[in-house]
Amino acid sequence: MQSKLLAWYDLNGRTLPWRLRPEDKLAGKVADPYSVWLSEIMLQQTTIAHATPYWERFISEFPTVSDLADSKRERIMTMWSGLGYYARARNLHKCAQLIRDQYGGFFPKNESELLKLPGIGPYAAAAIAAICFDEPTNIVDGNVERVISRIFKIEDPLPKYRNIYRIKAGDLAPIDRPGDYGQALMDLGSTICTPKSPKCTECPWEAFCAAKKEGAQVIYPIKVKKNKIMTRYGAVFILINNGAVFIKQRPDNGLLGGMMGFPSTPWDENKIQSIKSAPVNKNWEKCPELVFHTFSHFKLELEVYRAQGALDDNQGIWADIENIDSYALPTVMLKAFKISMK
Repeated sequence: MQSKLLAWYDLNGRTLPWRLRPEDKLAGKVADPYSVWLSEIMLQQTTIAHATPYWERFISEFPTVSDLADSKRERIMTMWSGLGYYARARNLHKCAQLIRDQYGGFFPKNESELLKLPGIGPYAAAAIAAICFDEPTNIVDGNVERVISRIFKIEDPLPKYRNIYRIKAGDLAPIDRPGDYGQALMDLGSTICTPKSPKCTECPWEAFCAAKKEGAQVIYPIKVKKNKIMTRYGAVFILINNGAVFIKQRPDNGLLGGMMGFPSTPWDENKIQSIKSAPVNKNWEKCPELVFHTFSHFKLELEVYRAQGALDDNQGIWADIENIDSYALPTVMLKAFKISMK
């Protein structure tokens, strides 16, 4: 199984800007841990198509991990805006600083040390160690779980029994070419062993797949049925004065932590919002459109209020409207701002 998968990968594996292909290795090139780490963090809960432009911009502005560590966190948060899951950006900066200060600007070369760094979990640690340092590890992401579930026809549902999938994947992981193998298995899940329409006739593991033998591929992996996503409601207040709009930083320990935003009511299940939560007593005008936004665990509907005038609040700043994209505003806040400007 290992040799068949690697032979498939040598011919069919994806070419990605941060990836070292087998032919690159034969030419003497070596993997860049910084590039791989950055990609792995960005690709958590994010598609390759969406993450790649962000990766390219980060690499352009911060060519090394020390450059990233030396930057201001506000700049990183601004560049991350729109990528979501903003704790990743905060941990990205923390991790870069630790690598600069405690490891002399070089990434640890083994999985156990990588796991000690902020923002690096089991999957990312295993991937970096295998891809960059040839350490035999067990790389398991969602794509790998799907492949493994079908190969072994695992009846235990995800996510409760995730460790079973990891053990089964570990039984197949090789000592030779661990980085290529891990990337091959991820590519197999992403391009061949897809959730709804797997291309089984193109799969190097077709003959070994227990689910395929029963014609039951799309049933796997079995997952615990999720509860219905609830909707929360809120209101944001957009105050404009002399070509600037008032924004303030959100607390690190909350939703959209560390990002900038407009003053708002709490976001909860109370559909009736109160103008009393406005940051200042103004002639607030309610915009006719609502903001609709979906987070991982709830949907959000926001009313948007706008007004003109000054505000004395030393916890916020006045952001130049003409350069609003240069501030660390998340997508949901940019949606509200665009509605307010209509």
